[in-house]
Parts: sequence; C-alpha cells; structure tokens
Amino acid sequence: MTRKTVRIAMNGVTGRMGYRQHLVRSILALREQGGLDLGDGTVLWPEPILVGRREHALKALAEQHGLEHVSTDLDAVLADETVDIYFDSQVTSAREEALKKAIAAGKHIYTEKPTATGLDGALDLARLANEAGIKHGVVQDKLFLPGLLKLKRLIDGGFFGRILSVRGEFGYWVFEGDWQAAQRPSWNYRAEDGGGIVVDMFPHWEYVLHELFGRVKSVQAIATTHIPQRWDENGKPYDATADDAAYGIFELEGGAIAQINSSWAVRVNRDELVEFQVDGTEGSAVAGLRNCRVQHRSATPKPVWNPDIPATEVFRDQWQEIPDNAEFDNGFKAQWELFLKHIYADAPYHWDLLAGARGVQLAELGLKSSAEGRRIDVPEIQP
Repeated sequence: MTRKTVRIAMNGVTGRMGYRQHLVRSILALREQGGLDLGDGTVLWPEPILVGRREHALKALAEQHGLEHVSTDLDAVLADETVDIYFDSQVTSAREEALKKAIAAGKHIYTEKPTATGLDGALDLARLANEAGIKHGVVQDKLFLPGLLKLKRLIDGGFFGRILSVRGEFGYWVFEGDWQAAQRPSWNYRAEDGGGIVVDMFPHWEYVLHELFGRVKSVQAIATTHIPQRWDENGKPYDATADDAAYGIFELEGGAIAQINSSWAVRVNRDELVEFQVDGTEGSAVAGLRNCRVQHRSATPKPVWNPDIPATEVFRDQWQEIPDNAEFDNGFKAQWELFLKHIYADAPYHWDLLAGARGVQLAELGLKSSAEGRRIDVPEIQP
C-alpha cells in the first residue's frame, strides 16, 4: 500500500457543524480507520489544517485531537502549494469571498451550503471553478441519511407507482436564549449576517426534491419571524431580523406537489426532527433521518370519518418498517469519501457548485415569493 497525504484547509471548524460533522465525524474518522482506500493500492491520509479567526479556539481543538496545523491567515494557507483542498463551513456571509480566493489559488473546493448569498454569486463561483479546471463539491448530506437512502431504494424499485405528493416537516424549538441557552448561534437569526431558515433549509429541500422526485418548477412560500427578539451568546437581547419559519409549496417536474414546513419555533410531535411522507398510486412511505415505514396499496386500511366515537384504529401500527439491509455510515463522511475519490481516482461526482447554485436560487425565489405573495416559476439552470 502507498499512503498519499492529502492536506485539507478546513475553514470554520470552530462552528457546530464544521467541528462535529466535518472534522470529527468525517476527516478524523477517516484517520481513525487508517485512511481512505482507493482500491488501487493507494490509501489517502487526510491532514487537516484548522483555519479560522480565533487562534485560541483553533489551538484548543488541535490539542484535543492531536493535530499539528492551525492558522488565522487564510491567504497564507492558500498560498501553500502543499495544500490540496479548501473546505468552507464559515458563516454564509463570509463564504463567497473565501471560495473565490481558494479557486484563484487553484485549490479543489468542497463547501457547505448555501455557497453564496445570491444566485449571481453562486453561478459566478461555478463559472470560476470550471474555468480554473479544479474539482468542486457542495455538501448535500441529507441524500446520505439512512432514511432517505431507504426511500431512494423504494423509488428505484417502483414501489410508489406514480408519485402524487411529498409532505415534509422539519424543525424544533430553538430556545430564545433568555432563560435557557439557544442551540443555534445568534447569527442564524440576523438577516444582515446571512441568517434565516429559508437560506439555510431551502437549499436542502432543493437537492432532496431534485434528486429523489424531480426538478422544482415553481415555488410558493410564506417566510415569517415568529420570535422577534432573542438573546445572543453573551446574554444580550437583539432583534431577530431573519425568518425563523417558512411554509413552502413546490411544484415538481412530473406533476407531483411537495409541501415542506421548516421551523425553529415548533415543538416536536413526530418520530424524528425531519420526516417526509410520500404518497403514490401504489403505496406510501414516511422517511426520517434513520427510519422508513411503508404502507402498500394492498394493505391500505379503510378509515371511516366519524367524530361521534373515539378512534378505534392505531394508524401508526398499520405501517411496515423497512429493514436496513446495509450498514449506513455517517452521511457527511460518506460524501467526503466520494469527493476525495472524485479528486484522486476520477470517480463520478455531480454534487458540484452548479448543484449548489440551484439551492441558492430556490432560497432566493422562495423569499421573493413570500415578499410578493405569489407563486414564482423556477427557471432551469443550464451548465
């Protein structure tokens, strides 16, 4: 075996997602398993360089995990010819400029979403990356969740017949921060810092819908700020200028209709934090993060509406659980592996900056739909 060291500049790993899912559960997990075997006698050994603004926080992470390299100078890191890949999980407002610098430096790009604050910027990133001849990818982690992988298996097997509708529920109560600390950073609730649930979650819904059910043709959304005042990390009150809930209807290519509610101001009364119900002529399914339940046409009961007597059926018991039939790795790690194989083994990969631009487009048009109170067509983005 030949071990090839891959140096990855990881910008934003002091944040919750960058640290937990990308550094610990992905890159460090790859190191713990001995690297990534390409199958040709080569093993990739990821060597992270922790990049950010707070040197003390970076050094603390490095010491905790036995890492050597930290830097608060992004320009210097990008000028280092031994650095192969630039990864970005910063706040949205800082991402576009950093990605442009990395592209100009000739680094391969892997980034969280949204890739930019607007569609023009997202498309510009895709154009610049293609012109530079680098490889680029955008995190689309929900496609790799066990529940959605099971759902994809059902779709590919023709279980649903003609798909009629998709209904999604996502969210949980994020504490305001006054009497109990919030679970999300305060910038998420300030529009001037790139916050808002539409710009955060609509890019997710775009790729889930696009990959599983069909391209989004139109969007009609209502975005609102249910909780107008929150308290930041220092306990100081601030005005929440970004939307914390969004209610969207998406018309899909092929005729199916999707309805997805997204909220940071909802208390959970479902099995998982996100669930999608798919109804088709031949059967239905409910998929979450890990689980997926089905009800086939032949096993569909015949409920009768009668408000005068208590319900005699336990409706949840009438569904069948889909077995795992496979071992599911962490979704973020699985996509990291695919991207690394794309770079070093030329494996196919299509979750690129153009795919990321589609998510930015849907968020932008979703906010426009909400502001103007109308349904808006979603033009197809051409390569």
